[in-house]
Amino acid sequence: MLLATPAFAQTKTTNQGITATEIVVGTHQDLSGPLKTAGVPIANGLKLAAEEINASGGIHGRKIRLVIEDSGYDPKRALLATQKMIERDKIFSLIGALGSPTVMAGQDILLDAGITQLFPGTAAEFTYKFDPAKPQERLKFNNLLPYVESTRAAMKYMVETFKPQKSCIMYQDDEYGKNVLEGFEKQLAAMNLKPATITSYKRGAADFSSQISKMKADGCDLVMLGTVIRETVGAMIEVKKNGWDNAKFLASAAANFPDVHVLGKDAVEGLYAAAAFEVPYEDTAKGRVKDWITAYKKAFGSDANTQAVIGYNAMMTFAHYAKLAGKDLTGQKLLDALESGDVYQDIFGSAPTKFSKTNHLASTVTQVQKIENGRWVVVKGGLVF
Repeated sequence: MLLATPAFAQTKTTNQGITATEIVVGTHQDLSGPLKTAGVPIANGLKLAAEEINASGGIHGRKIRLVIEDSGYDPKRALLATQKMIERDKIFSLIGALGSPTVMAGQDILLDAGITQLFPGTAAEFTYKFDPAKPQERLKFNNLLPYVESTRAAMKYMVETFKPQKSCIMYQDDEYGKNVLEGFEKQLAAMNLKPATITSYKRGAADFSSQISKMKADGCDLVMLGTVIRETVGAMIEVKKNGWDNAKFLASAAANFPDVHVLGKDAVEGLYAAAAFEVPYEDTAKGRVKDWITAYKKAFGSDANTQAVIGYNAMMTFAHYAKLAGKDLTGQKLLDALESGDVYQDIFGSAPTKFSKTNHLASTVTQVQKIENGRWVVVKGGLVF
């Protein structure tokens, strides 16, 4: 009777997408919508890693075939793309898919098909937290810095360092933004503080004048931004327009990308953000990271950035655990390898990746970075909530 209960049920895994010569994997990215500045380099990073793996002999002799679909950062398109990759392309794993609402849209059908959802381009809790009573949820893993824990670690640092009197937040009203809100509220409560202003905006909004005006009028002196790239820039431009220069602004890890200072220029100088690893810049990179930046630029004609790192790491992490699973690769053997506790270390100095049967999140180690002279620099590292 115990073996028949959900908590002890076997996770169904698929073996589709594996032949004697290849492993078919898929991803959906925003290649044409509001997050295309993130989706394109993530896709490029995935491609570069797959080509590197294939050039070195593949995974036990099997080459990776990567299927890329454009979601346009639209949940409906992401769902259709996921269905297509499951049913027509017969993917073995979904790797590095971008966006909280878009990943969530296709997650259930993916897991029901027994396909692993690996290392998406969102750190929302639903991508790694799982209910032991729902065995299919074991198929999701994440190696990005989680929004709740990283927000808590960064907020703790900012409050202890600057001792604000009124901490406020503006967040995107979706699963991602609510994760940032949760971290913000929980950390203030843990420090016996209360938020002064909580305001939100709808995904895709471009006008933040009312939110910024309200927080300034309320006297906020520390503002948490649960925003993504374009929205972070838009909010900070509005801050500049308002002449609001007596507050500190902290963005979530979803804004820790070079696009922010490239697009925002002077408006984002002094902005803080939670971060997982140092942003790679060509003139300061060394060793393997320098070689990687050179290879990326040669392949795609553009500079590598943080999103490219995320895509590259997602594919390299998959390859590590797929190799660990052995020559006779199956869905179950990949799952066992992922949950084995074996450690993967990337070339970028990120915290080591390690999963277990009860923890499908790689790490919560957080940095706080700040934009100084047009680039992200590390202010404080090794923060652990």
